[in-house]
This record gives sequence, C-alpha cells and structure tokens, in this order.
Amino acid sequence: MPPTDSGLSSSSDDTLDLHIPPEWGALFAAGVRPPAPPGVPAAGPLLDNLAGWGPADTSAGPFALLPVQLDRDLDRIAGWMNDPAVAAFWELAGPPETTAAHLRTQLRGDGRSVPCLGVLDGVPMSYWEIYRADLDPVARYYPARPQDTGIHLLIGGDGDRGRGLGTTLLRATADLVLDHRPHCGRVIAEPDLRNTPSVAAFLGAGFRYADEIELPDKRAALMIRDRAHRHQL
Repeated sequence: MPPTDSGLSSSSDDTLDLHIPPEWGALFAAGVRPPAPPGVPAAGPLLDNLAGWGPADTSAGPFALLPVQLDRDLDRIAGWMNDPAVAAFWELAGPPETTAAHLRTQLRGDGRSVPCLGVLDGVPMSYWEIYRADLDPVARYYPARPQDTGIHLLIGGDGDRGRGLGTTLLRATADLVLDHRPHCGRVIAEPDLRNTPSVAAFLGAGFRYADEIELPDKRAALMIRDRAHRHQL
C-alpha cells in the first residue's frame, strides 16, 4: 500500500504554460494509444495493458491516464508533492529524489501499481496511481475480492480545484477501469477520513461509503464503486 491518499489536493503549479510533448497531442488527435512495449509494467496482464486504454470523454474534455516516465515527469510530480496541501496527505515533500524513489518502486515492480499523469484536453494536471487492491497490503484491512482495482489521486493545479473536476475525473477513471478490466467487479479507494473534499468527490462519482478502516498510516474511508451499479449512480 503506497503512503498516499486519494485526496483532491492541489498545488500552485500553473499548468497553462506547460509545453505538451508531441505524443500527448497525437494521443488526443487519434483518440487511442498503441500498447506499451513488452516489459513495461503498464503493458502487463495485472492491469490489462493500462497504457493502451486511451482517453475517455468527459464534460471537461478528453481525459487520459499516461503512465509516468521518470525523466519526463519527475520535476512536475515532485513540485506537486511539495505543495503543503498535498504533502499533508501524501507525505512525499522534499527533494525530487524523495518522489523518484516512490515512483521507482512502482516502475520497477511487476505492474500491480502503475503511476500515471492525468492529462485533460492535452494538459497534464493530476497524478494517479492505479493499483491491484487485491494484491496490495491494503487487502489485509478490508474483505478484498479478486481483481479489485484501487485509485489514488491528487489534483496538481489551483485552477482545477473546487469546481467539481475531481468528481468528473474520478467517475471517468472508474469507468475506464471497468471498461478495460472485464474481470474487475469493483473499483475501490481509501481516502483519509480527514480529507472530506476527497470523500465527497468519491461519493459524487458513484462510489459508496463502505466502511471506516484503520490503515498503518491513516484512518481511511473505504469507498467502493460496484460494476453492477455503475449505471444507476
């Protein structure tokens, strides 16, 4: 279980001035992405080739999960982690190597957790971790089911906070998981109970509050979105 929270924290980084790499523009122009190369964790079977899922349509524009590349993305993600509102829940403030070590653990792993940039209408504006909850230490703390898939999230820019965007993207991401992982019956999250905006965003995105669980690093709200009820919420 990564030392993170599915919080909708935000930093002061101005995403409007970012220079978008060519592959991101191509992604949104084509609407799809090719599979990741063999050997890349995001291309493996544990998360059904997350790298090839492609974008989802949302009311805010096309949204896609782009697996992190350390040399390209570290400075941006480390900057977000050093925002006090983010650091309060993610606990990764410090030099870039602090964030790099956290990312490498996933990037060098077997694909059970994939760190991603959230790219909205061509702009990288959030950080996500999509992970196999049933294979994660969090499974010790709730009645996990095979193929349960978890979400951690932070929103990176001040301008994207407080306008319902987190709810929109959480719903879109949960739909991406359920669309591309046919054997996954539930998407779960475990935001810190203190992070009431995060809990509210999950509720607005069709998740239900299932339980309060004591994790090693926090007391969390167990949030679940069931495949069986996805079109009713």
